[in-house]
Amino acid sequence: MELANATVLIAGLGVSGRNLASVLASRAGGVITVDERCEDADLRSFDAVEWDRVDMVMSSPAFSPATPFVREAERRGIPVYSEVEFAWMLRADNARTGRPAPWIGITGTNGKTSTTEMVSAMLTACGLNAPVAGNIAAGDISRTLSHAALNPDNDVLCVELSSFQMHFTESVALECAAITNIADDHLDWHGGRERYAADKAKVFRGARRAIVYNAQDAVVSALAAQAPVAEGCRRVGFTLDAPLEGELGVRDGWIEDRSGLVSGNGEPVRLSEVSRFTHLCEPDGTIYPHLLADALAALALALGLGADAERCLEALESFSPGGHRIATVATAHVEGGDIRFVDDSKATNAHAAKASLSSFADKSVVWIAGGLAKGGRFEDLVRDQAHTIKAAVVIGVDQQAMLEAFRTQAPDIPLTVVDPSDNDTVMDRAIEACGAYAQAGDVVLMAPACASMDQFVSYADRGDRFAEAARRWVRANGVG
Repeated sequence: MELANATVLIAGLGVSGRNLASVLASRAGGVITVDERCEDADLRSFDAVEWDRVDMVMSSPAFSPATPFVREAERRGIPVYSEVEFAWMLRADNARTGRPAPWIGITGTNGKTSTTEMVSAMLTACGLNAPVAGNIAAGDISRTLSHAALNPDNDVLCVELSSFQMHFTESVALECAAITNIADDHLDWHGGRERYAADKAKVFRGARRAIVYNAQDAVVSALAAQAPVAEGCRRVGFTLDAPLEGELGVRDGWIEDRSGLVSGNGEPVRLSEVSRFTHLCEPDGTIYPHLLADALAALALALGLGADAERCLEALESFSPGGHRIATVATAHVEGGDIRFVDDSKATNAHAAKASLSSFADKSVVWIAGGLAKGGRFEDLVRDQAHTIKAAVVIGVDQQAMLEAFRTQAPDIPLTVVDPSDNDTVMDRAIEACGAYAQAGDVVLMAPACASMDQFVSYADRGDRFAEAARRWVRANGVG
């Protein structure tokens, strides 16, 4: 059914749902909004839906495939789509080319946001209007896909795509697409590891110019090898090791392309010394491995679109990661050196926390861990990073999984458990506990491996409160 003749049920009036309802008001046959918590929704209960009137459903990522209204729609043969799918249907022609702007899509368990922002920065440096959009919206209407896709001034859309969005997306065919990595996350929503990976893999389907994959991730590599892509689409691996044929990687401190993106024939091309990208490094020049991996993925995507390599590298040179991604927010000057307070609140699962912890020297990290565990386990994380962790301070309402991991995997690491009863003071108490462990040369790292909603509004709120508490501690102890 054509959208102009369809009645669309919009489930969930978050920023994307609300904006899509506005967009569809003049483009669809009818719009019905449902949200149990919004007084201005047409319906406040899914029990009130008259299904015989509904032709399509837009489902918010808050609703899993097992949600009763989703199952009812599917039982009736009514298609359920994400906002991504609707935005693809609604694409406007670009003012310069007369064709819809191409999309570059990025998904993965971690690194999606940084990679998306890097691609946007590189393409912007090449003279294109290439905004970020999609899962990266975070309340900003201009970044919702249904808004960005209708803007004729946009030359390219750099789209962060979550696994939730991809589950309900069917027809999108990206110009270039990347999967940064895959680790266990949101398995309860998807119904298991294989379904989670399959939803991520949709980003490759029908890709036209290049699919970019983490060559050091066996699951991602397998998905890339099996992906049904358009004729002539390149498959480009990225790696922190020396690249093999078909890959972009690092050899002897230099970024090297062996994919053919630069040379056209796969001959090795040295592009830049890694040390040039100081914004992706520790103060001593040690580069953060996970940010370098994001940069390689982003570079491959931009080059896959045909961007100028040197302009892309210049953009990477000045790029700084966004908020709450391994950012130093306070420094205490103490006898013998400094104690740095580093906010990586965006590390909301074990995979991301491991990448963050592994960036630092042995026994140098006083780690703030814990939060909403989402059913996750942390034994592997604690065991693998015990050499880095000097001490740990556990926050959150859902503490048992983290405490059990320390008890079984690293019982000798000093541990402080913060009473979760007072959300307003939890971060000050956590920082105070960290201050008792930290010495010159140490890093107080908040990379909690858990979601934030048990005690904070969001991971951004958690990061802001960490930064404020750290600065208060530095001032109070007279060492700033």
